[in-house]
Amino acid sequence: MSLQAFAQRVVQSTSFQRAITGVILFAAVLVGVETDKAMVAAHGDLLHALDRIVLAIFCAEIVLKMVALSPKPWHYFRDPWNVFDFAIVVACLLPLGSQSATVLRLLRLLRVLRLVHALPRLQVLVGTLLKSLPSMGYVGLFLAMHFYVYGVAAVFLFGENDPRNFGSLPMAVLTLFIVVTGENWSTTLYTQMYGCENFGYEGMEALCTASNAQPVVASLFFVSFIVLGTMVILNLVIGVVMNSMQEAQIENERMDEAKRGGDERHPSLEHELFELRQSMAATMERVERLTQRVQAEER
Repeated sequence: MSLQAFAQRVVQSTSFQRAITGVILFAAVLVGVETDKAMVAAHGDLLHALDRIVLAIFCAEIVLKMVALSPKPWHYFRDPWNVFDFAIVVACLLPLGSQSATVLRLLRLLRVLRLVHALPRLQVLVGTLLKSLPSMGYVGLFLAMHFYVYGVAAVFLFGENDPRNFGSLPMAVLTLFIVVTGENWSTTLYTQMYGCENFGYEGMEALCTASNAQPVVASLFFVSFIVLGTMVILNLVIGVVMNSMQEAQIENERMDEAKRGGDERHPSLEHELFELRQSMAATMERVERLTQRVQAEER
């Protein structure tokens, strides 16, 4: 068995793929262990040795895949996921000094992302998210308009009562972003409902110069903002992602069918070629016999 055939057999085997996935998971755990200073102090040499072993396995994987593609090993870089894996491994091999230890740890952390390549289903999910980015742009534009309109309205309505949160447009947009995440938004609501002198400005009375309670306006404003900002826009995002995922699944099914169709057509073409050669051989043999018969009659 040639070296190329051996590399192809190893790379295409399920055991090899599972082993690489296990090494990636082990590398992820190893990086997490290195965040514990006590573990590093007690077993630093062992952790560094294990990290070098993991890096050597990844390098061997790249070499095997290139050998499997010989005599054209550069075809390895035609797959974007292979380029991603290669870039991570090369980055971890960079001769960084002790001053760049943090950068080196972050580069080793990127090896966890290799799980995307190791798990096909995860590739479909990431591909779906990337495919949905153009549509996400329009959702993001709608979200920006939503924050801008409500931010300007908040400055006009609540700027004097609550200068800490709505004194300027940038601060108002930031406050609304915190509100839409659901983080302690009731405090901001109650400040507008009861006025800053009655709620929310304890210890900061100097900032509360024009208290103005607006219970109805504040309730309608924040309820409508949260409903539109979380429910409607979140559903839009989910709809875009689900649509892209459905398209990705259909595309993958078409590719699988085309591949199966190609595999099925290939033997039939070989069979037709074999029959054609047999027919040509029989025809040539018949022509030769007729030629010999004609020559015999002439004699």
